Amino acid sequence: MTGSSPPDRYKAVWLIFFILGLGTLLPWNFFMTATLYFTNRLRDLNVTEEKNVPPTSTSSYENAHISHANMTATGKQDIHRSHLQAIFDNVMTLCAMLPLLIFTCLNSFIHQRIPQQVRILCSLIAIFLVFLVTAVLVKISIEPLPFFIVTMVKIVFINSFGAILQGSLFGLAGLLPVSYTAPIMSGQGLAGTFAALAMICAIASGSKLEDSAFGYFITACVVILLAIGSYIMLPRLDFFRYYSMKDKTEYRVHESNYEMEIKVDLIKKGEVNGVELKPSVNGVSHAPNHNPSVFSIFRKIWVMAVSVCLVFTVTIGVFPAVTVAVKSTIAGQTIWDKYFTPVSCFLMFNVFDWAGRSLTAVCMWPGKESRLLPLMVVLRVVFIPLFMLCNVQPRKNLPVIFAHDAWYIVFMILFSLSNGYLASLCMCFGPKKVQPHEAETAGAIMAFFLSLGLALGAIFSFPLKYII
Repeated sequence: MTGSSPPDRYKAVWLIFFILGLGTLLPWNFFMTATLYFTNRLRDLNVTEEKNVPPTSTSSYENAHISHANMTATGKQDIHRSHLQAIFDNVMTLCAMLPLLIFTCLNSFIHQRIPQQVRILCSLIAIFLVFLVTAVLVKISIEPLPFFIVTMVKIVFINSFGAILQGSLFGLAGLLPVSYTAPIMSGQGLAGTFAALAMICAIASGSKLEDSAFGYFITACVVILLAIGSYIMLPRLDFFRYYSMKDKTEYRVHESNYEMEIKVDLIKKGEVNGVELKPSVNGVSHAPNHNPSVFSIFRKIWVMAVSVCLVFTVTIGVFPAVTVAVKSTIAGQTIWDKYFTPVSCFLMFNVFDWAGRSLTAVCMWPGKESRLLPLMVVLRVVFIPLFMLCNVQPRKNLPVIFAHDAWYIVFMILFSLSNGYLASLCMCFGPKKVQPHEAETAGAIMAFFLSLGLALGAIFSFPLKYII
């Protein structure tokens, strides 16, 4: 299609995609940040009373963190964890990863049958309602077992609708120029940074768990409402409408050109009038069906799809399962000991991951056809042994080679920066390796392989931790 596109005035479309990216992951990041609140609600009150341990619901965020670690700061007082507390992390991972993977896969096939507006708006509204209920439950007393069941059901719902939302957004961004996938990735990166800062502020202020959790959930609701309003505004913008129609127009032009090429080939082969007779229905002959399948599109983008899968497999394999267990060797009894993990692990990872994702807005090297990009993705595997040889505690088998905190911080900077940059490049390039009318499907496939990487990383994190 010829002609110049209208400008993205005030970068409004870019900003909307950024907000949608933020709305995709910020709710789940806050849910993860509030893990201590959930495990605290699952404590065995009878055991607590027998041990004369004050309930952590009235203690500070820091004290609850110590309780969650199953010991006090001195390591002398043992606080027994209930069965539900002990299995919470594993069951939560299962309830998060399985729906994420299944529904991202389903979205790759159903997105052509269910309108994009329905998928995105319904997902945002459903996630909003889940977090609204979660915020209300903070103020309501519930027995541990029903609370555990309700929480796991909410996790399934959040990740199911989140998978459809994420896949639909990347598919939608695939219709626009290559740089418009970057704001989604950047918004997701900011979501992690925001959650990490909230965790540090809660520790510094000594807030009660309930107050911190309620603040997280209400903030998530506000962000989701902002994302809903932004998405409703999107079709009214000329820049977005142009590329939406451009996709449909180019599809028709592509179909016409394809049919003309077939006709010329048939004339050369001696077919009458260049027409290949097809079986007819009710006497009407039909042209061949040129609608591409999901698998034919995958064959065009498999390098980018596998690359983004490997990026997140490596990342989730060691973060946070391994990295959170690294202990400071220089902190001693200083305040750095309390903030080492929140700052060096969570905040630093999210800040530099966000920087890497945002960097693709100004630099997209190497190109989509370069063999250097998948090579750089494969080289990230080196971070696995590097982190395993840091001061991870406890450990049984491997020696500590990179003991000083500086090694860990340098590794974390390079690890998170490369994660954000390479993942964002892959997600941007994937939909641009296919025809414009195939871009939405390509974006959905890329989102599936991103989710597959998250799931594989979560699985590999268990043996990696055991090896140490």
